[in-house]
Amino acid sequence: MTLSLSIDTTWNYGASLRTYCTASLTLTGTHPSHKDYLHQRKLAEQLPLDSFRFDFRGNHESTGKWSYSDILGHVADIQTAVDYLKNTFGYVPQLIVSHSLGSLAAFYWICHTADGQRLPAFVNVSGRYRMKKLYESTNKWQKSLNEQGYYELTVPVARKPVTFRIYLNDFEKFANWDTAFVWHKFPATTDVLTVHGMSDITVPPGDALIYAKALGARRPGTHALHLMEGADHNFTGHIDELIGSILEWWELRRRGGLNTEIWLPHVQESTKL
Repeated sequence: MTLSLSIDTTWNYGASLRTYCTASLTLTGTHPSHKDYLHQRKLAEQLPLDSFRFDFRGNHESTGKWSYSDILGHVADIQTAVDYLKNTFGYVPQLIVSHSLGSLAAFYWICHTADGQRLPAFVNVSGRYRMKKLYESTNKWQKSLNEQGYYELTVPVARKPVTFRIYLNDFEKFANWDTAFVWHKFPATTDVLTVHGMSDITVPPGDALIYAKALGARRPGTHALHLMEGADHNFTGHIDELIGSILEWWELRRRGGLNTEIWLPHVQESTKL
């Protein structure tokens, strides 16, 4: 299997950062996807870190078999990318930014690997917690799943329509994925930003509140929650706002100003709304 990896090292101050060999890793989300989807490429160009994006197995330019429920395969892909960056370039990951399915894989990798336990910072965008809610958001799939044993999903990937077959057993395996490990295995020192659209009908915004409760009691790590008004699961029409939120949080972290809180970028106590 070959993972397709994009490397962005165009930041003006990249040379000084490369002295410390720091980097961010951006994970695609949804079923299926690619490494330049949604905010990934634009965010990578603006982050003050060398940035790396890759396609999970079976997606776009990466080889391997695509499967709806292969979260553990995606976890292995993350480790493969991290090992490659460490062994080839000497990079030490400082930040992971993930979306949707990417967040499920990232949470597991952070909680269950030695490299993940050392990750300093994590951005969770549209991450699902209550997996059984998937049945509610995929009502139109159920007839085909139950009668044919599969559902054919056609989505644009890199601006081209691609059809993927989701089998009933894969759907049920995915819907029964256990996310509860984050309560007791997530590292105490990792700073987390959760961003979720308040108009998300794919993953309910309430899932972000659960992550906030699960991660908010850790010390010295912090958890900031940004519920974005009007934004859907893919932040349609809100990509710049999403990127701005992540960049502002990262800069605040650099200055040592993070707290565990509900967070509104650009809004201070003196701001007139």
